[in-house]
Amino acid sequence: MEPNLDDICILARQAGQILSDGIGKIHQVTQKGIQDPVTEIDKKSEHFILERLKAMYPGHTILSEETGLHGGDGEHVWYIDPLDGTMNYAHGVPYFCVSIGYAKCNSLTMGVIYDPMRNECFYAEKGNGSFCNGQKIQTSVETDISMALMATGFSMKLIEMGRDNFSVFKHFMLKTAGVRRMGSAALEIAYVAAGRLDAMWEMRLSAWDVAAGFVIAAESGAAITDLHGNPDCFQPPYEYLLSNKALHPLLLEELRIAIHESKKE
Repeated sequence: MEPNLDDICILARQAGQILSDGIGKIHQVTQKGIQDPVTEIDKKSEHFILERLKAMYPGHTILSEETGLHGGDGEHVWYIDPLDGTMNYAHGVPYFCVSIGYAKCNSLTMGVIYDPMRNECFYAEKGNGSFCNGQKIQTSVETDISMALMATGFSMKLIEMGRDNFSVFKHFMLKTAGVRRMGSAALEIAYVAAGRLDAMWEMRLSAWDVAAGFVIAAESGAAITDLHGNPDCFQPPYEYLLSNKALHPLLLEELRIAIHESKKE
């Protein structure tokens, strides 16, 4: 059965209600790794989404952050982050979301990101544009790097990979209007799609972090590539540069310079 975007928006909102009901309470926090917490709310939200998806679309494959791969036919694949921004959530910082992405035959075609704290649902289906709460969204029209507001993140796994994002962060802090590190990559992607941020980059994420956002950003007019300009970036390590199309080639060149300089240090 083919998924229905309206149904997935409803599902994301229902899962988001689980998150908002738990915000500000004392949570059972465990650590999957350094700076990688999980709470009972992550698990509750995930369980709800998994049960609903399995009921609505039996036989589909699901890849979810907390419980991994739930095998299916392979033609239809769901990418679930039941709570993106767990560190924020566990500390009562109201910046987190539910992220649900869908791919058919290895092509990302649908994405929904729901922010329950602001009641904002970002969604898109391939070929039909991007929306937030019924209003069409698009990337910014900024063309000047010095006026561009960016975002990034700092996964501890970068240390294992021998990657240095701090030097790149410093480079862009000196070149742009600023760089934010807000703690939810999915929401940051949605903000680029909506023109609130002009660009963002990451060096190491997972499929469930970006699947929904990539669809929403692409449909809003964003350019998405890896850090070397390759558009085929929905694969490990899920590194990417995402921005409006005018800024993208300029930012790619700055990235090249920043990465080259970091290797000399």
